[in-house]
Amino acid sequence: MTVTLQLLDANQKVVKERSGQTETYLDYHSQYTFGDAYQVICDQAPCHLVVQLDPSLQPALIYVAGAHWRYQVPFNLQREWPYPDGAFLGKNHYATVRLATDAEIQADRNIAQNSHDQHDDSGAYPHASANAETRGETVFYAKNAIDGLVANESHGNYPYQSWGIDQQDDAELTLEFGRPVVLNRVGIVLRADYPHDSYWTAMTIVFSDGSQEVLTPQKVSEMQTFSFPERTVTSLKLTNLQKDQDSSTFPALTEIACFGHDVLD
Repeated sequence: MTVTLQLLDANQKVVKERSGQTETYLDYHSQYTFGDAYQVICDQAPCHLVVQLDPSLQPALIYVAGAHWRYQVPFNLQREWPYPDGAFLGKNHYATVRLATDAEIQADRNIAQNSHDQHDDSGAYPHASANAETRGETVFYAKNAIDGLVANESHGNYPYQSWGIDQQDDAELTLEFGRPVVLNRVGIVLRADYPHDSYWTAMTIVFSDGSQEVLTPQKVSEMQTFSFPERTVTSLKLTNLQKDQDSSTFPALTEIACFGHDVLD
């Protein structure tokens, strides 16, 4: 299978590209400009890829539904970023993409993790979205809850980005896997900037197969894991969030982890 990695400008013109059998990279020696994007092209789709489009991001094992996947290079349009200092900045850049191995695809792992998720659905999964994100700021986007970072004793800039619910009682987070996966437990990391933060005493996970699980988190900073009977699903929704009756108005989610594996042929 041929994999192509392109850098596109705001007019969709190819600035640079490179192709390879199963893997490739792109080196770019200039500053990014507004509207730049990486595009991955696979001649066989769907496919599982391991991508790392900036050294500051963890590699991500993603499922790409179509032949093309585009990643918009982030710019600091808001006051705060959910990225480390220097991410996507400077004049020397290095991005990689490769096909995931069968062993990686079949392994039991956190299927929810995706350091390269984007706010809008780009056709790469897992993908997180929500009906509420505090003030529309990037540091409170739903995608922060699947980026693999669990620092949770503060809030705001990297590495404390989280999913903030904008004080909405009906806030919900949807996690799409893009294909059937097998799950048997979920991990929850609450944002624990106490006493600034509150927490949820109960939450419901509604799976795409119609089944539900009620979770009862405790006021702790560590990941809390909840096991349940194995099921095959394509998505889940975190809903019915019940806030503790304390003085704080700011419960938030640092990370949700979903443990399982792809459906094996």
